[in-house]
Amino acid sequence: MKTMQQWYDDYAVSHQNETNQKIHYICVPAIFFSIVGMLMSIPTGFLNQISGLEAPLWINWASFLMLLLLIFYLRLSFAVFLRMLGFCVLCLYGNFYLGQIAPLFITSLIIFVVAWIGQFYGHKVEGKKPSFFKDLQFLLIGPAWVFEKLSR
Repeated sequence: MKTMQQWYDDYAVSHQNETNQKIHYICVPAIFFSIVGMLMSIPTGFLNQISGLEAPLWINWASFLMLLLLIFYLRLSFAVFLRMLGFCVLCLYGNFYLGQIAPLFITSLIIFVVAWIGQFYGHKVEGKKPSFFKDLQFLLIGPAWVFEKLSR
């Protein structure tokens, strides 16, 4: 298994252009946020039955998949795990409250499409294909890379 630094180094190869990086600082978290919103929109009857709870903020498909993602991050780095845990919690709260004022799935879908348009524009400026064309795991590395770059 690659180390976190190896993942960052490989990811950075197609993210050298300053404009592309700035676009990623906005669009990568927006895509993650929107995916959480779309997952939170899936009915939770099954999850409520197996958990015995009805707590839409925590018992939803996004939370379930985030647990798996957080295990991936924990295996790579405890610091990355903590950053991503914090961001996951913010995404859950943000989407929970967004769903109170707007249709969550449609709003998340719009954010998702607009953010991906931004991503592909950034890579057009960069002149290199997105990293996930080489390995889909880069879709998970992107958010960690953004927070690593912003935390410096």
